Amino acid sequence: MMFFAEKPVDEKLLNHFLQFLTDARRAKFEEVLSFRTRHITVVLEDIFQSQNASAVLRTCDLTGISDVYIIENKYRYEVNPDVALGSSKWLNLKKFNHSNQNSEQAIDHLKEKGYQIVATSPHNHNHSPEDIPLDKPIALFFGTEKLGLSKVVLDNADSFIRIPMYGFTESYNISVSAALLLYTLTQRLHKTDFEWKLPENDFKNMLLDWCRKSVPKSDLIENEFNRVNRNH
Repeated sequence: MMFFAEKPVDEKLLNHFLQFLTDARRAKFEEVLSFRTRHITVVLEDIFQSQNASAVLRTCDLTGISDVYIIENKYRYEVNPDVALGSSKWLNLKKFNHSNQNSEQAIDHLKEKGYQIVATSPHNHNHSPEDIPLDKPIALFFGTEKLGLSKVVLDNADSFIRIPMYGFTESYNISVSAALLLYTLTQRLHKTDFEWKLPENDFKNMLLDWCRKSVPKSDLIENEFNRVNRNH
């Protein structure tokens, strides 16, 4: 079981914000959150083509991935709004970019949370999308089309996954790879009895976060709520 150090949700603040949502909006948030998962997470290592990484974010949102880790070694990543189409707003993006060992730090961080490190590679083949075990949480690492994943990731991977290919081209585009893998894996996951859904506290914290991002002048609303409640 993974441990996430999410702070306890402020139930009163959440209920206060929910008053500003329409019934339809609240129902949509809760429906989407019911399919969000941290059992599978995505890690992008040094992706220098922003349109490709942004397309991956769009896929993550549509397949129910909650967290995306971005490793910035040589390259800094900025969301391409024309490709991501607002998907990054609904994801937890976590960057590793403060040292010369960002990949190592990301791997250590994920292993501490109980993730198996799974490297996507057209050359190494332990598993396919159809047979990789899902009984333990997995972190899928993606590299660039040209260079692939770093030696650090490959040396520290617990297993490798390869999408079957039957043509002459060496590999799929990263955004296509992510779409094929995440669709297949999440569809498989939904059919299991593993505890893949968000714990209640994470569910409510994300709901509160989405309220903040959706309600106009949410910062003023929250400040006023805190001011009133401090005085009671």
